[in-house]
Amino acid sequence: MRAPPKRSPAFRLTGFGLLAVTAGVLAASQVQARPKASASATAVTVDYEIALAGLSIGTAQVSGAFEGSGYRMDVSARLTGLVGVVTGGMGSARASGALTSAPQPSTFAIATKTTNSGIAVRMALARGNVTQAEITPPLVDMGDRVPISAANKRGVIDPVSALAMPVAGRGDLMDPANCNRTLPIFDGATRFDVALSYGETRSVAKTGYSGPVLVCNARYTPIAGHRPDRPGVKFMEDNREMSVWLAPVEGTRVLLPVRIAVRTTVGTNIIEATRWTRTGGQQGSTTVSAPGSAATQASLDP
Repeated sequence: MRAPPKRSPAFRLTGFGLLAVTAGVLAASQVQARPKASASATAVTVDYEIALAGLSIGTAQVSGAFEGSGYRMDVSARLTGLVGVVTGGMGSARASGALTSAPQPSTFAIATKTTNSGIAVRMALARGNVTQAEITPPLVDMGDRVPISAANKRGVIDPVSALAMPVAGRGDLMDPANCNRTLPIFDGATRFDVALSYGETRSVAKTGYSGPVLVCNARYTPIAGHRPDRPGVKFMEDNREMSVWLAPVEGTRVLLPVRIAVRTTVGTNIIEATRWTRTGGQQGSTTVSAPGSAATQASLDP
C-alpha cells in the first residue's frame, strides 16, 4: 500500500503566504503567469532569494495587481542547487479579492510538489468566510488533529492574501501602527493566527526600491487543524525569532514584504527581496522617506 503523502510542517505553520509556498516543501515552482492589470492598475513584481542557515537554496517571486479595491496576487518559487536536485521542490499559489481594512479574498489556490509527494488546495470565500475548500489528496486523519469547526472558517484570510497589508485608515504609509495587526489565516488545512507588532524602522536599498521599511515582529498561535503534541508545533508556538519587513507599493496604500525571517530547527529561513519592479503610474525606482527624517540607505542583502 502506498504511504500517504507527508505534509511539511512549514506548510501548516507559516503565517506568510510566501513561506507557505516556499516552505510548503521549502519551495514553490517558477510560474510565468503574472497578474494581468489594466492600464489604470498598479502592478508590482518582487523577486526574492531563499536562504536557510546562511546558504542560498532557492528563489521566489510575488506578483501583485491592485486596481481600486481589487487585488490579485501570484506567488511562485523553486529550490535550486543540490537541495533542488534532491527534493525537486516546487509549487505556486494565487489569490484574489478586495482590499478594505484587511484583505477579503474570494479565491485561493496553492500547489506544491516534491520528488515524492504533492498537494493542492483550492478555496472559495465570501466576506471572509470559506464557502468551499478542497485538498488533493485529502489529509490523513491522524486522530490527534484539533478539529476544524465551522467557526474556524469564518473571518479568515488565506496565506497569499496575508502578504498584502493595507495601510491603516488614512494614516502615513510608514506609521509604526501599520505593523500592529493579527492575521487570521486559514490555508485549507489549518487555522492559525500570526500576530505582528512594531519592532523598528530601517532603510534599505534594493534594485527598484530605496527607502524605509517597517520591521514587524511576528508570533504564531495555532487554532485548529494542527497536531498539538508535534515538536514542530510547539517550536513555532515558542518561536520569538520571526519577523517581516514591509515596504509600500507606490501608487497604492498597500505594504508588501521585503524580507521574511523565521527561525527553524535547522537554522533561520530568510526570504529577502533582490529586485522590486513596479508598473503603472509613474515609472522607475520607488524612493520613499520615513516620516520626519531622511532615509539613510543601507544594503541589507545577506
